[in-house]
Amino acid sequence: MDENINRIKVVLCEKNIKGKWLAEQLKVNPTTVSKWCTNTSQPDLYTLKKIASLINVPVAELLR
Repeated sequence: MDENINRIKVVLCEKNIKGKWLAEQLKVNPTTVSKWCTNTSQPDLYTLKKIASLINVPVAELLR
């Protein structure tokens, strides 16, 4: 079973967006974004929608 639940890290890299920038936009700790990028934890659906909006991709693009 594949442990990579979300593709946030991949999409951020593709768009050349830093996790720190995303953390600032969402008003969360950069450690939180790092945990999402390593699939240590997952953002809730509301936050996932916000991330998709900020980086201009469909929510489905952030999920595997």
